[in-house]
Amino acid sequence: MKKNLFSIFMLIPWMFIHAQSFTRQDTLRGSITAERAWWDLNYYDLQVTMEPDQKYISGQNTVRYKVLEEHDVLQIDLQEPLAITAVAQDGVQLDYEREGAVYFIKLKKVQRPGMFNELSITYNGNPQEAKRAPWDGGFSWSTDADGNPFVATSCQGLGASIWWPNKDHMYDEVDSMRIALKVPKPLVAVANGRLRNVTEIEGQRVFEWFVDNPINNYGVNANIADYVHFTKVYQGEKGSLDLSYYVLPQNLEKAKEQFKQVPLMLAAFEHWFGPYPFYEDSFKLVEVPYLGMEHQSSITYGNQYQNGYLGRDLSGTGWGLKFDFIIIHESGHEWFANNITYKDIADMWIHESFTAYSENLYLDYHFGKEAAAAYVIGTRSNIQNDIPIIGPYHVNQKGSGDMYYKGANMLHTLRTWIGDDAQWRSILRGLNRTFYHQTVTTEQIEEYLSKESKLPLGPFFDQYLRSTRIPVFEYQVNGKELRYRYGQVEKGFEMPIKVHINENAQWLPTSPEWQTLTFDSPIDEVAVDPNYYVTVQKVP
Repeated sequence: MKKNLFSIFMLIPWMFIHAQSFTRQDTLRGSITAERAWWDLNYYDLQVTMEPDQKYISGQNTVRYKVLEEHDVLQIDLQEPLAITAVAQDGVQLDYEREGAVYFIKLKKVQRPGMFNELSITYNGNPQEAKRAPWDGGFSWSTDADGNPFVATSCQGLGASIWWPNKDHMYDEVDSMRIALKVPKPLVAVANGRLRNVTEIEGQRVFEWFVDNPINNYGVNANIADYVHFTKVYQGEKGSLDLSYYVLPQNLEKAKEQFKQVPLMLAAFEHWFGPYPFYEDSFKLVEVPYLGMEHQSSITYGNQYQNGYLGRDLSGTGWGLKFDFIIIHESGHEWFANNITYKDIADMWIHESFTAYSENLYLDYHFGKEAAAAYVIGTRSNIQNDIPIIGPYHVNQKGSGDMYYKGANMLHTLRTWIGDDAQWRSILRGLNRTFYHQTVTTEQIEEYLSKESKLPLGPFFDQYLRSTRIPVFEYQVNGKELRYRYGQVEKGFEMPIKVHINENAQWLPTSPEWQTLTFDSPIDEVAVDPNYYVTVQKVP
């Protein structure tokens, strides 16, 4: 999810104040409860009728699952003011108890391990309306310039159960999914995957979409408008990739021009990360009445057909105006969020740090390494160092907004430490290959990067992910003698650093202990390579 750099950072103190005041609802939402753990998602068949004039939805979700162990209670999540009205299995109506946003469904059929069973869940209501989408989430009920409904969903963090009943925890992705959206004519409804069929029923249209790949719950979306549609084909690493674009009619010509950046994005990211992960489901950009979101194979777009972040350069260097922030950033999430997905939102940095760094890699591919470095270094002005990037686990709580640009600078520092661009590219491509279509933990990502880089990265990640302190390169000069060390570092933190001394590059093995080097001539200048995210202090 993207952040408004002013508004999102304003939320962080609230998160910190409330960090220890978690409720039972937080635990039910954020943990793998006993009522979730015994069954594995296989398939969703979601059917929803949208009534924009009433801001009302109704529908049914059929949940197919595999039994892992015997149990007689199953947890399904749906947030108020929506309500489940009926649950059935094999045609038999089931009882259930509601506790806030959680429904505990009492099963009558014996659940034998290895079986595939289904639940049919009917629901309706006026879903929560987003106040500042996509940051607070829910439904955006808007209208276009001609007064036609212009509607979209967004729900990262808040959860997909804000608009449809599901197993609302990131650890278990459904293997495939059908999404059928019924809307009034002549509106068009766009969801994830490929459009299979459109039928007309008594003044309404049903748009049937199918997702062939595993998909995380917040990646599922619904978009409704008087859309026009155009297509392109991209010849990528896995062959022909269908590109589909849904935009408001008055923006068609602007979209045809601005969306020329999509093939440029795909060329850069397939180079760095490997093949686009969802060829079977195509790639879409869909115009929405909010800024944008990384919905899988259905990226939502609201950047007003301009480069930068709503026309602004977040790096202050000029390089941020060389690309449309939403097209590049949100599409980067197809690799980091949709292909590789966190199990717990506490590890949201896996999505946002790599994707924020993808902006740098896009520039690297098209404009060169110096431009890319200038951009990511420029984004350091957005870093707060308020609370750790990793949040508390099992309560659906993310960490600091620094997961974006502090995380990106952490990765840029790691690339600089590794020093071999071919190896760095191999690591990134291998990451997407190793964890292809999987949910992961921070520990898995750390272990992979440590193994593939052959570097002792445990203290490095402790420093940048679990601490708010930035390493300080401290040095003293006494004639021809240089004394130096790291200050404000975690236990075991050691990272060689490139320093220019009298304009000559030196690689210094640096630790928290003072070290001394003697040179042939007096030292006039000490300059640390700015590609390292450290601060520098000359001490008496």
